[in-house]
Amino acid sequence: MLSFISKITLLRLALLGAGLGWGLTVVGVFLPWDFAVEHLELFGGSGPIPDDPMLNYWLRMAAGAFGIVGVFFLISAWKPSQYKNIIPLLGWLSLFEGTVLLYYGFLLSLDFFPFIVDVAIGLIPGVVILVCKDALD
Repeated sequence: MLSFISKITLLRLALLGAGLGWGLTVVGVFLPWDFAVEHLELFGGSGPIPDDPMLNYWLRMAAGAFGIVGVFFLISAWKPSQYKNIIPLLGWLSLFEGTVLLYYGFLLSLDFFPFIVDVAIGLIPGVVILVCKDALD
């Protein structure tokens, strides 16, 4: 089926892509609040984000948690045979997250961009992981 690229290579690329997509958010832990708010507003915020300590905390919490998720994907991409028991779970959870984001993006009438990027980071790797996970058997 995939004669131009092996399933294991495609699997590793999907894991790597998801790992980078999730993992790069860890920079939010370290960004100055003013810089982070400015960029969150550019990425689709509907108005000024208040200088609220709890929002600042939630940004750091979410960025750290997303970074941890990214680490799981990156470790799995690095040595997929050692982590073959968790890789299908990563695929299913990616599909779940992509579906949740797609649903709420439409429900909340968000502009297609940028929310579709987050949806893609969930759905595309999820599908590829589940299609290619057999290469580890």
